[in-house]
Amino acid sequence: MLLHDFFTSSANRLPTKTALVREGRRTTYADLARQAGALAQALRQRGVRRGDRVALFLDNSEEMVASIFAVLQVGAVFMPVNTLTKADKLAYMLNDAQASGLITQTALAAVAHQALAQAQSVHTCWIVGGDTALEHRYALETPYPAPWLETDPMPLEESACIDLDLAAIIYTSGSTGHPKGVMLTHLNMVTAQASVSQYLGLREDDVIACALPLAFDYGLYQVLMAFKLGATVMLERSFTYPVKVLEAMAREGATVFPGVPTMFALLMALDNLASFDLRRLRLITNTAAALPEAHIRRIRSLFPQAQLFSMYGLTECKRVTYLPPDQLDIRPTSVGRGMPNEEVWLVDEAGQRLPNGGSGELVIRGSHVMRGYWNKPRETAERLRPGPIAGEMVLYSGDIFRTDAEGYLYFVARKDDIIKSRGEKVSPREVENILHELPGVIEVAVVGVDDALLGQAVKAFIVLAPGRAYTERDVIKHCHARMESFMAPKLVEFVGELPRTDTGKIKKTGLR
Repeated sequence: MLLHDFFTSSANRLPTKTALVREGRRTTYADLARQAGALAQALRQRGVRRGDRVALFLDNSEEMVASIFAVLQVGAVFMPVNTLTKADKLAYMLNDAQASGLITQTALAAVAHQALAQAQSVHTCWIVGGDTALEHRYALETPYPAPWLETDPMPLEESACIDLDLAAIIYTSGSTGHPKGVMLTHLNMVTAQASVSQYLGLREDDVIACALPLAFDYGLYQVLMAFKLGATVMLERSFTYPVKVLEAMAREGATVFPGVPTMFALLMALDNLASFDLRRLRLITNTAAALPEAHIRRIRSLFPQAQLFSMYGLTECKRVTYLPPDQLDIRPTSVGRGMPNEEVWLVDEAGQRLPNGGSGELVIRGSHVMRGYWNKPRETAERLRPGPIAGEMVLYSGDIFRTDAEGYLYFVARKDDIIKSRGEKVSPREVENILHELPGVIEVAVVGVDDALLGQAVKAFIVLAPGRAYTERDVIKHCHARMESFMAPKLVEFVGELPRTDTGKIKKTGLR
């Protein structure tokens, strides 16, 4: 089956059931299917075809969810984009993917307008909340109605897709300084969806509280897994105001709460957590970065009725491992073992498979492994390499793990310099490029340092030219104006020189 077929099946089976709850507004499966169908029809009329890429620059909303399934229904490829993305980066993604369409919202129109001025491949654009086009090249002679306002879409022509066709391109930060588009087929995503749903034991009567951005694969899959089963998603814009999210969870009787370490740190800092009725909560999941052992103990004491799953994954294959809750007392710092329908192992620097008890790079084999990075054959070849079976490629994670005697995995370090802050990946090179825009900056090194709230905080070491002076505030303000807030340094240190390796490269190990 294709990724959107599960949604169609649930909508046919449970038309009057609530699919989404957002800020008190309830949307049934039938309503959402109608909106997706109307938008799909409009996309087709505007020339979007099988294999075309359509960027979704929207916050967590009914329109974002409808857009995902509309794009899939016409056989196109959806590209979720974080709403914190700045215009230059959005333009890079649109150009890199040669996107045909962009769907955005009024609050982001100015950013979208700047990006579209640099992206000539985009021929179709709609703004949620508006009924006019962004630029003359999108406008028709008469005002074009917002497609999700249509009530009776015509039956859609079959897209003729198969499960090897691309379903999504999800951009992730890369060590080169430019984001990389992870190509995921319908088979990749359906496989991941099935495996994660299976080990979590998700059910049709679940209410999943999702405050994770849908541009983040962890948030996206909450919707995909729920709609496969016919469950309900309580969709929140963000976790910026945790009390608001907790009030909604209590009101809606949330049963599943996916989070990242930053969110759990905010929860544990609340002094009124006990006042919220969360007795129906039965599953809590964590990924993006490992939870400290003390946080695990605290979460379990706060929610004794809920099972806690510690997990590890990466955009290139969605999810890799999970720790069964009954193992938390035995090995609380482990991220578990491979999930269903998957093989994982460690290799040394020579690529030789390691026995239990070793330490090396994690390798993943399974039908959930990405096709590769869009338009980046060199980076793809670094990650996808020949596997043990002739003609098959496996994924080299780029992360170092160790195993215990029973094969349970423990995260050690990343092979590259990627920083994970607030559950988001940050490319040091990308931050360094922005810092180098400041006049008088000679050298920069950006690293991640441990932070109780953020998981890792972004720290910049800067060498300035003689006579040039900046304050830490100057540098942080410069970054906030040019990049997503989670990427901007929290800490800045001015130094006379940076440590180097024997070959002259900046040595970041000591800086951390």
